[in-house]
Amino acid sequence: MSNGKQIIQTYRSSAGTELIPFMNNVSSISIYAIQLFDASGKPLLEDRSEPVVPDAERIRHVLAGGVARDIVNEGRYPMVGLPFSVDGKSYALFVMLKSNEMWMQSNKEVNTELLTVFLIGSSLILVAARFIVKPLLQLRDAAGRMAQGNFDVQLRTNRKDEIGQLNASFNEMAQELAKLDRMRQEFVANVSHEIQSPLTSISGFAKALKQKRMSEESRMHYLTIIEEESDRLSRISQNLLRLSSLQHDRHPVQSAAFQLDEQLRNVVIALEPQWSGKEIAVELDLEPVTVHADEDQLSQVWTNLLGNGIKFTPVRGRVCIRAYAEGRSAVVRITDTGIGIPEDQRMDIFKPFHKADKARDRAVSGSGLGLSIVKQIVDMHKGEIRADGEPGGGSVFTVKLPLRKGL
Repeated sequence: MSNGKQIIQTYRSSAGTELIPFMNNVSSISIYAIQLFDASGKPLLEDRSEPVVPDAERIRHVLAGGVARDIVNEGRYPMVGLPFSVDGKSYALFVMLKSNEMWMQSNKEVNTELLTVFLIGSSLILVAARFIVKPLLQLRDAAGRMAQGNFDVQLRTNRKDEIGQLNASFNEMAQELAKLDRMRQEFVANVSHEIQSPLTSISGFAKALKQKRMSEESRMHYLTIIEEESDRLSRISQNLLRLSSLQHDRHPVQSAAFQLDEQLRNVVIALEPQWSGKEIAVELDLEPVTVHADEDQLSQVWTNLLGNGIKFTPVRGRVCIRAYAEGRSAVVRITDTGIGIPEDQRMDIFKPFHKADKARDRAVSGSGLGLSIVKQIVDMHKGEIRADGEPGGGSVFTVKLPLRKGL
């Protein structure tokens, strides 16, 4: 109440002058509402918009020299009563903050600030909904389309935050699924083609055998074709089952130590009827190499690779088999002088049913699954296989396998 004391001091310094006009002027320009009571308790100042109405007991208390604090003005605002005297006359000054105007102004400012905060918050929520929720909704819709079999879905985004990374991962997943779906469709088409071809031959020649007028030689020829096509169907079925079994780890690797060079010699001996019938020269350069691997599965690898080399090598051709250790790996290289593999197809030949164009001659039988089985077995042994071509024709298959289990 420093302002009230200053007012009293002003009143005292104005002794001998008229207090009433002075007090009215002060009340009109002050931030306080002021009322002055004389010794009889009569209000002396004009009634303002903010009336100061203390009770009679408080007025008498202040006139007697006391100080009244925190007086409730009929439920309105607190006020303070201060005594003072001028020219020997006692007065009671009651001061009340003109809080009505200030309260209204304060409420207005607070409401304005709250409205501003609300509008800014609402704007931020809308921006967040557009910046965060909308990409998530797009991601949900794209996932729904993928669930319906549409894998050609790409989400466009330039964002580098977590949502951008999520969209990038989603696009990669969609690409991989699209690739797998195309491979599945190609696989089904190839299986259908490979199975349909021998079935058509079997059906056609079986109908021809129903004819009564046929020489014994023709009948035996047709029966031989039916038998060959039946064997072809059987090989396709067996290879499909083997490939499926390998892909689903139904035949885990049973590692054991054995001599790789001895295994290669046994495979060459087992295939002797095939390469000797075509008068193919088989050259061996086998160093003593011991490996830890699944002996039965690796035997299938060498049988398929050597069988392919013999199949596509012309009469009186040459097949070379070399084996040696290189660092921590055992290397087997099988080279032939056959028709070779086009450079642009050397990665695709390990896919199921893939055949190089030059190998589609009907004179050369095959299901297109042998190299897929080889690749699967080599991968299971943590090894590598690569197909190359010779400068003068022919092909080279190089297989690298760890010498020890777990390498």
